[in-house]
Amino acid sequence: MDYPYQGQKIVLFDGACVLCNRSVDFLLKTDRKNRLKFASLQSNIAASILKPIKYQPLTENTIIFIDEGRLFLKSTAVLRIAGYLGFPYSAIAIFRIIPRPLRDGIYDFIARNRVKWFGTRVKCRVPDEKTAGRIIG
Repeated sequence: MDYPYQGQKIVLFDGACVLCNRSVDFLLKTDRKNRLKFASLQSNIAASILKPIKYQPLTENTIIFIDEGRLFLKSTAVLRIAGYLGFPYSAIAIFRIIPRPLRDGIYDFIARNRVKWFGTRVKCRVPDEKTAGRIIG
């Protein structure tokens, strides 16, 4: 069975999280080659993206990056995404030398506190003319 999102690079994020939405804003500006697409974890499109891979997120505390049909979570997702941004952002890939459990521990700490530190959004993200093809759900 062919995966319909094969060849695409999709960031799935918590659409209610202010930190997550600010991160998406940063990625939209920084990804000058427009390789990354974005969907909220709460959207129907996210469910349809994840269904063929048989992955069901337990919470919305985890960023998910689908890179050409391969799934990456938490700190590994962040490092993979940064690799598509070009220098100097791609240089953070050096942090892959840190064992994943340690990286994910830091990620989990931030994820647990992000709402307390940054708050939540009340309105859904609505793509504008510049982001219409990149915000897919």
